[in-house]
Amino acid sequence: MKLTGFFPSRTLGWYVARLFLVRSFVILAMLVVVLQTLDLLGESGKILAIPGNTDADVWRYAGLRLPQIIARFLPFSVLLGTLVTLVTLNQNSEIISMKAGGMSAHQILAPLIVASLFVAGISFIFNERVVTRSNAVLSAWQKVEYARVPPDRGTRANVWVRLDGDLIHAGMVSGRGAATVLRDVEIFRRQDNGLVGIIRAPRATWVSDGSTGSWRLEQARQFDVANGQLREAGTVMAAQGVTPDRFTLANVKGDDLDFASLRGAIAELQEAGKPTGPLEAALWHKISGPLSAVLMPLLGAVAGFGLARSGQLFVRAVIGMALGFLFFVADNFGLAMGNLGAYPPLLAAWGPFLLFLMIGEMVLVRSEE
Repeated sequence: MKLTGFFPSRTLGWYVARLFLVRSFVILAMLVVVLQTLDLLGESGKILAIPGNTDADVWRYAGLRLPQIIARFLPFSVLLGTLVTLVTLNQNSEIISMKAGGMSAHQILAPLIVASLFVAGISFIFNERVVTRSNAVLSAWQKVEYARVPPDRGTRANVWVRLDGDLIHAGMVSGRGAATVLRDVEIFRRQDNGLVGIIRAPRATWVSDGSTGSWRLEQARQFDVANGQLREAGTVMAAQGVTPDRFTLANVKGDDLDFASLRGAIAELQEAGKPTGPLEAALWHKISGPLSAVLMPLLGAVAGFGLARSGQLFVRAVIGMALGFLFFVADNFGLAMGNLGAYPPLLAAWGPFLLFLMIGEMVLVRSEE
């Protein structure tokens, strides 16, 4: 058998990679159908319970939820695709034939690793161009409990900001910088931990006077708790010193922004002196997450080596599956620790990947021996 460097022949490499890709995407399709169906059973009732919502809104929800399910379970499908491919090759004695031809375990897995790099690249692009947008729209829709909301990616819903003892709530926030517009604004004025008044307005815009600024509330109504009176206040200037970035950066979510946008939001937060550790972990995980597909051939390699007639093939497949699921547990744990500030951002995002890369390589070397 002719070998070209580290890789097997083109025919053999394409054969193994094709088996791996076909099985991985078939498993992904089956997982998506089952999970999408179960998810719709749980959410369709909530959607249709809102007056004015129809079956079209249920399908809209399905379209927004589909990219999330694909992104979340693509690594699982790659793991299962690896196990099925290697078990099949082992049962058919094809791996034994490859090793008899002088190929090492690394060379046998080389086509799977290259194919998984292709999957990782597709996953990254899909996450950046599709998943982040669906996350932003679905998150805004769910915040208003599936009521009508413009599907604007730049719109943030249900934002709270604190000014000394007062609380400011904006039902919707759109725009950035001086062009930021607040809608359905409520200002809860408090004194000595008690509510003294409420100002409500359908719209508010930022007015800057140079060094600082305040918000112009239009068609405002003011409620005085002491006398229980509600009066029309017209145009009111309020919330002096509460800059627009307090609203636009209040609910920054790493899952809702692509890599470039999230990096820009982190820079703005750092300029405002706000902590950015969890967002930095989410930023780096946008790279390490898709690359987890590359680990699956290494972690599942234990299922491809060893004699099929030894009766331990099923046990090897279970071990490979267990290693893969342990990685996902460690990955989620690392992100949780990063969100809590217990892990540095780089460690939270890359620690599990590097740890299981070494574990997978160790298992592969031991299997080859």
